[in-house]
Amino acid sequence: MAFEIVKPEDIEKRSMEIITSELRGRTWDEPRFSIIKRCIHTSADFDYADNLTFSDNAENTGVELIRGGAHIVTDTKMAAAGINKNRLRSFGGEVHCYISDEDVVAEARDRGVTRATVAMEKAFELEGPTIFAIGNAPTALFSICDLVKKGATPPALVIGVPVGFVNITEAKEEVMKIGAPYIVARGRKGGSGIAATICNAMIYYNG
Repeated sequence: MAFEIVKPEDIEKRSMEIITSELRGRTWDEPRFSIIKRCIHTSADFDYADNLTFSDNAENTGVELIRGGAHIVTDTKMAAAGINKNRLRSFGGEVHCYISDEDVVAEARDRGVTRATVAMEKAFELEGPTIFAIGNAPTALFSICDLVKKGATPPALVIGVPVGFVNITEAKEEVMKIGAPYIVARGRKGGSGIAATICNAMIYYNG
């Protein structure tokens, strides 16, 4: 079987060329196009060209937030690990993940709720604009919604891409109603890798 020889430094570029070709002329304004292509690149799943849903100007809002030093909160250590922290830090932002903090674990156990629920409550105590990148737990999105309904200021941006089968689509639809800018992968697809990818697409964007 013949295969294409590509230099290591050219693999991502070649991948993006293939993705662009297989989109068969479909394009979006930047940086939305970069976000969509990176999600396809991460997953090899072209469904992201259709299921990624953006509130008005959310992609540009995200880029501006990052360049202004906004923090990013994730619901999993995997998502946190996938975000380019050094690049984010160069803008003044940090990545926060509270899911394994002792106080979060203890309170979740005592209240009989998920750690993701309590982790989001803790994250709302951060000062300054914050991006919430949720790739695993629908209860994290429900927690965000509940906090806003109780009077908390909506997040600066919500990336809602949890993956799975239980309450996934419901949580995504609900978070689109709270008045916060959002990037959501409607349906069951998503994951921590996709959450990190969307963050990185906005971090790397140089337009």
